[in-house]
Amino acid sequence: MTDFTSSPSLLKQLTFLNHVEKSNLNDKATFSTSCLRRRSEATNSYRQNFAIDADRILHSRSYSRYIDKTQVFSLIKNDHITHRVLHVQLVARIARTIGRFLHLNEDLIEAIALGHDIGHPPFGHDGEKVLSDLCISHGLPAFQHNIQSVRFLDKIEKKGVGCNLSLQVLDGILCHDGENHLQQIQHQPIHSFDDLDRRIKEKSQDPKLCLTPGTLEACVVRMADTIAYVGRDIEDAIILDLIKRDDLPTKCTDVLGKTNGTIVYTLVTDLLENSMQVEQEPSIGFSSHISDTLLLLKCFNYEKIYMAPQIKTQSPLIANCYKALFEHYLHHLNRKREAISDRVDLMQHIQAAQDRPYSNEECVRDFIAGMTDDFFLEQAVTINCPIPVKTRRPEISA
Repeated sequence: MTDFTSSPSLLKQLTFLNHVEKSNLNDKATFSTSCLRRRSEATNSYRQNFAIDADRILHSRSYSRYIDKTQVFSLIKNDHITHRVLHVQLVARIARTIGRFLHLNEDLIEAIALGHDIGHPPFGHDGEKVLSDLCISHGLPAFQHNIQSVRFLDKIEKKGVGCNLSLQVLDGILCHDGENHLQQIQHQPIHSFDDLDRRIKEKSQDPKLCLTPGTLEACVVRMADTIAYVGRDIEDAIILDLIKRDDLPTKCTDVLGKTNGTIVYTLVTDLLENSMQVEQEPSIGFSSHISDTLLLLKCFNYEKIYMAPQIKTQSPLIANCYKALFEHYLHHLNRKREAISDRVDLMQHIQAAQDRPYSNEECVRDFIAGMTDDFFLEQAVTINCPIPVKTRRPEISA
């Protein structure tokens, strides 16, 4: 069989692609030849470095589990509601469109976008809050899905070896925090994995710390994250009769539009017109008027959608399941019993690969964080924990 990865003609083509990249991209873009990895690898592939990273993320087990992870609405029987896997694809598509117009590295953008939410636990931000409280009560740092995303891809995939992704991709994933509203973002170059590990430590110690991405491509993904979810969440909420389109603030609709399509188009257009304006210190972001309007729309979403009592009715059951499973698994590990089942290894295959102590509490945190929503509920049933049920639409309990 021909070994295409070592074909001289294909490797020559890689050299040509790298040359084209340097000719076509902005001087401030991140070039594939600047890729840094924790472990050096032989250059025997015809794919450029950040394209390799995107492929590794797509083929990871963590990415496969996106398919059944909550974006905003949990336990809903409606195939048209956004799940986490669709959200990251929307972010990737929007971010690549922006990157193409700004002459930035689309492969790096795609890899960051595809991996940025891999650390989300079951049941979205509500699940994240419960898991965070459990971690704190067991002597661990507060749980943060962006740190967990890096952990999965860098330390847990491939039985603890990790995917050996580039520094630039991991930094972009760590710094993707789209909940922090900024009009413009200027990147802060990152130079080594020591810098990345320091950023992770600082963020772990201070969850409110707003990290600055190390590349312009990561800045694009951070903005695209917000663009992808703000209008899409509105469409989902309308499908579920949680809000009506006429409920949207006129101050927002007059500027951004009433539908997800017009909102995305307006935001992307404004961002393209207001990014990369300064040669020395380029930034990615919006005009002040669009940024202020976007913030107003995000506040509307927060009040009327994310905090709506209709979508919180089953939160207590989810929280009880989290607590019960955490204690059950921790008790099992502390007693050093045999395997619970062939579907529950509690990260034992990871423990042997770690280069530092890996506590039982960390094992449980990582195992639960990696679950899909359905597997989480399945596991809760095995310990006789009452579970919530799926419904057609959110409803306020009587």
